[in-house]
Amino acid sequence: MASSYSFQGWLGLDKESAKGNLVWKSYEPKPFDETDVDIKITHCGICASDLHTLRSGWGPAQYPVCVGHEIVGTAVRVGSKVENGVKVGDRVGVGAQSGSCLRPDCEQCSSELENYCQIKQVGTYNSKWPDGSKSYGGYGDYWRGHSHFVFKIPDALPSDVAAPMLCGGITAFSPLIQYGAGPGKKVGIVGVGGLGHYGVMAAKALNVDKLVAISRTNSKKADALKMGANDFIATDEDKDWHRKHRQTLDLIVCTVSSPKMPLARYLQLLRVGGTFVQVGAPEDTIPAFNAFSLMAKKIKITGSSVGSPKEIREMLDLFAEKKVWTWNNNYPMKEANQAIVDMEDGKARYRIVLVNEKHLNESRL
Repeated sequence: MASSYSFQGWLGLDKESAKGNLVWKSYEPKPFDETDVDIKITHCGICASDLHTLRSGWGPAQYPVCVGHEIVGTAVRVGSKVENGVKVGDRVGVGAQSGSCLRPDCEQCSSELENYCQIKQVGTYNSKWPDGSKSYGGYGDYWRGHSHFVFKIPDALPSDVAAPMLCGGITAFSPLIQYGAGPGKKVGIVGVGGLGHYGVMAAKALNVDKLVAISRTNSKKADALKMGANDFIATDEDKDWHRKHRQTLDLIVCTVSSPKMPLARYLQLLRVGGTFVQVGAPEDTIPAFNAFSLMAKKIKITGSSVGSPKEIREMLDLFAEKKVWTWNNNYPMKEANQAIVDMEDGKARYRIVLVNEKHLNESRL
C-alpha cells in the first residue's frame, strides 16, 4: 500500500552539522513490514546523544543521519501484525531503541531485557535494520519502525512533556528501579541536567527516604529542591563535602559524562554494599579510582542503558499518576539548528523539544 506522505527531516551530512548546519531533505525509510508503525511526528525531544552522533563523538556516524529518539506523534499506518494494541489515530511514542532480535531463545529478549540484547539491536537513528536499511530519527515529519518499541502515551501526559521521557526519562528511571530505589533507601543523583532532573523527580516519585542532588555549583540548588531533593551538594563549593556526607547513600545514579568528575569522592558517599550506576555516556574515559574503595565497603560500580519496553511503560504510568512533569523548552521544528546550538551551550534547563507545528495544527482540526 503506497503512503500519501513522504519522509523528510533535518539531516546531518558531516561533523559540522552539530554546529547548527542540519539541512532539510527527503530520505528513504525502511521498507514497511506488517509489524511496523508509521508515526506522524508532532514532538521530538533533543538528547545529548543527538549531538554526540552528529559530530561523530562516539565513532563515525552513518551520514546522512536524521537524529532524534524522543518521538511522540500519531500512528498513521499500522501493520497487520503490530504489538501493544496500537491503532491508527493513537497517540504514541518511541525512544532510543527501535529493534532487538526478539528471538525466543535470546536470554535478554525472552526476559524483557531487550535493551541488553546481545544478538541484534537497532537504534532509532544511525543504525541498521536487519534488512540492511538505515534507521532515521525524529527531527522530521514521519518515523517508521517496529511496533514492539512503540508505546501508547497516557492521556495525562502532554506530548511535549512525554517526548523527552522516552530516552532521558527512562535512562534515569531504569537504574532507580533496578537497584531498589524506594522507601528505606537513600539516593544521590549526580548532575542536575537533562538526565539528572528526571533522576531527582523519579526518585521523589518512588518515595525514597533521602534524596540528594549533586552538582558542581549551587546554581541549580533551588531547582533541585523544587524537583524534590531534600539535600544538595556542590562539589566545587562545599568544603570537605565527601567527608561530611561519607557513608550516607545506598545508591548513586551518575548522569554526568565528564572525564574530570570526582569519582573517587563520589564512592566515599556510599554505605557498605552501596551501588554506583553510570548512565552518562562520555566520549572520553571516566576517571581512575582505587580498588580499595570498592573492597573496603563491598561497593558495586555498574552501568545502565536506556530501559526496556516494560520499564518504559511502567515509567509512563508512574509519571502520569504522580504528575512528574518534564522541565522543557519548546522550539518549532523549523528552528532545529538553533535548538541544537542552544542545547550544546547548556540552555536547555532541562530539556528542549522540537514541535512539528504543521502536524500539531492538523491534529487540532
